[in-house]
Amino acid sequence: MNDKSRGCVINVKHLRKSFAMTVAVEDFSLKANQGEIIGFLGPNGSGKTTTIRMLCGLLRPDSGKGTCLGYDLLKEGDQIRSHVGYMTQRFSLYSYLTVYENLDFIAKAMDVQNRKARVTEIIEQMGLDKRKFQLTSALSGGWKQRLSLAAAILHRPKLLLLDEPTAGVDPQARHDFWEIINDLATDGLTILVSTHYMDEAERCNSIIYLAYGKVIAQGSIAEIIQQAQLSTWQVTGQNLDSLAKQLEQLEGVDQVTRLGSRLHVFGQDRVSLINSLRPYLLDLEYSWKGISPTLDDIFIELVAKLKDERFG
Repeated sequence: MNDKSRGCVINVKHLRKSFAMTVAVEDFSLKANQGEIIGFLGPNGSGKTTTIRMLCGLLRPDSGKGTCLGYDLLKEGDQIRSHVGYMTQRFSLYSYLTVYENLDFIAKAMDVQNRKARVTEIIEQMGLDKRKFQLTSALSGGWKQRLSLAAAILHRPKLLLLDEPTAGVDPQARHDFWEIINDLATDGLTILVSTHYMDEAERCNSIIYLAYGKVIAQGSIAEIIQQAQLSTWQVTGQNLDSLAKQLEQLEGVDQVTRLGSRLHVFGQDRVSLINSLRPYLLDLEYSWKGISPTLDDIFIELVAKLKDERFG
């Protein structure tokens, strides 16, 4: 039985990609099923875009193996690309054309069957009906975003790649965009999305965090939190900057992060952390509470550990 018949859309192992002497991605593996939303997170230069481009056949891995949409990743890149929709972060449609003209032009270029009917259908699906004869240059960021998404799925792809699709748009537009994404996934479209927003990561079925070209966390949010085994305390009160400097020196404290009017203090050695914090927990000037770690807490900890391993 092949990957298609099992509903497995991506199944790759140990992918590696380098440019000159720089390793961009190392030992990447992923298995994704139809209708899943998979979030890619990590700092700029971590390997997110390179990984996504390998998965959709735009870049050939130096080593590793696997399939995407049932096609061999190393030998059948052209077939993979024909079934993939790709929405870039930068708006790239024609500003001097209307919404309808842009989509009609793209549909014609991609040889979409029943072109006129499909363009009308996608305009309705994206809620662009009242704007279809409007110049693209006059659209707000949120509507440009919807138009870009419409263009990416005109040819009914089986896999959709979104490269930071909501960067620069307002919170309401981000919310509306993700409602559409969830509907597409419910209809069976598999979606890979790179993002810097943790609230967007929480909307994904699983997430992958990359740093320095390596996967440092992978799985559902619940799985990542469980695997991290990070003991976390939240503290509120006055003079938090001064307190943070003291806490950073304590044994068992791996990181202290400032979040507005509160601190998060965390470490993996729970016993050592509590022993070090005990005198501070009794200080009535501050309010302490043990909490579940956030994704930010976990990723800060994991990146710091990886940095120590790499650079000493």
